[in-house]
Amino acid sequence: MRTGHGTDSAPAPDDKPLNDLATNDLAPDDLAPDDRAPSDRSSSGRSPSGRSLDDRSPDEPAGTADAPRREEAQEAEEPLAAKPSMFSSLRIRNYRLFAMGQAVSNTGTWMQRIAQDWLVLSLTGSATAVGITTALQFLPLLLFGLYGGVVADRCDKRRLLLITQSVMGLTGLALAALTLSGNVHVMHVYVLAFVLGLATVLDNPTRQTFVSEMVGPGQIGNAVSLNSANFQSARLVGPAIAGVMISAVGSGWAFLFNGLSFIAPLAGLLLMRTGEMHSIERAPRSKGQLREGLSYVRSHPELMWPIVLVGFIGTFGFNFPIWLTAFTDKVFEEGAGTYGLLNTLMAVGSVAGALLSARRGTSRMRLMAGAALLFGVLEIAAALTPSFWLFAALMAPIGIMGLTFNVTANASVQTASDPAMRGRVMSLYMMVFMGGTPIGGPLMGWVTDTFGARIGFLSGGVISAVVAVVVGLVLARAGGLRLRVDLRRGHRHVTFVPREAADTEKERERVASAA
Repeated sequence: MRTGHGTDSAPAPDDKPLNDLATNDLAPDDLAPDDRAPSDRSSSGRSPSGRSLDDRSPDEPAGTADAPRREEAQEAEEPLAAKPSMFSSLRIRNYRLFAMGQAVSNTGTWMQRIAQDWLVLSLTGSATAVGITTALQFLPLLLFGLYGGVVADRCDKRRLLLITQSVMGLTGLALAALTLSGNVHVMHVYVLAFVLGLATVLDNPTRQTFVSEMVGPGQIGNAVSLNSANFQSARLVGPAIAGVMISAVGSGWAFLFNGLSFIAPLAGLLLMRTGEMHSIERAPRSKGQLREGLSYVRSHPELMWPIVLVGFIGTFGFNFPIWLTAFTDKVFEEGAGTYGLLNTLMAVGSVAGALLSARRGTSRMRLMAGAALLFGVLEIAAALTPSFWLFAALMAPIGIMGLTFNVTANASVQTASDPAMRGRVMSLYMMVFMGGTPIGGPLMGWVTDTFGARIGFLSGGVISAVVAVVVGLVLARAGGLRLRVDLRRGHRHVTFVPREAADTEKERERVASAA
């Protein structure tokens, strides 16, 4: 499925000033240039060992006192610094159980999506009724999404997932029973879609943040990428199985498979070894926690601006059902088979993007902004291409960049969040990303109907690219960085450098040119 300390509270130990946005300590390497070495001093003027630099003996060479500690720190960090393999998170037993369960239930979820839409269309003959079903499933997220994050921060996430996954499985079984018995009515589908949406309000932020408890902070990026690959792989398999099953035996059996598929994640959760979890302090029950979470995000630009970018791209850039159907029918004058081909190509790109992100392991904000920019540029190119086969060929790169952006933004926000606030932060993230669909969908649909498929697709790409540039520059400025363009051979043409270094180099070039 497409998902904090307040300003009046004491700052947490890991709260960072804005100029720390450029370091590796905050928000996953962020926009820091590759050639910048981390400082050996803390902001308090002490060495990493905690001793004041003025406390050294006069005969003690600089850095000698801290040499053993630095060696120990390097030895401890070497395993973490090593580039993780593509599937490194799967070495962790608890995450392996989680991933296996999700692979089964994700396939069932995609099967139910197809079967549910087909059932509603069969019962009513109305595309509007299908839209109402989708709206009811997303409505709880818009109404209560932020409260789901508050609950996730307060509760034991494993136990909460046992409840939410059970409810989601029961909705599938209920729909199967009604359909197979011949007693199903469209109102039953509406009610069960709304109940599924209510369960998702709690399930989304809990499932997102539970990843860090299973794998620890060093593997969040890899695990988030594998989760996306898992979901996108199910997107390739689930609809195909559902299509065959609906044609052969009817929608009810697809609902039954989905309901039973939740046995796999429930078994995985029950078999986990709680002693191997990375413990995270739960937020105590108190008033104003929702407001506290919003204030926390607002006061941390490394959280606020990625969420802003996710909101814009989720609202205006991910309206592919509208654009691909319009291009298939109006521009290329093809049928449902072509529409399915375009979706398959994009899904293949999405899987590839997720696996590449898993192999990369780290989540840099410059990668997030760059992927968002390329995503928008590729959409613009697709909107303007005159050839069907060139249009089809662009679907996979668009899928790669879309998933790279999504995974990097998700991992960056999770890594930069205080663990006690992570549920509230991720609930806001998911609400902004998924909740934009009811707004952007009708708007982009109107643009597409009024001005044509090319203008509709083009407008989504332009908005995505422009917002990516703006957010990238805002984050660079907040981190004390400046964009440098260097057209000399053998140099990186576009990179971020510390503002002071950029000013110094500019002055040096001015003097050289004057001479």
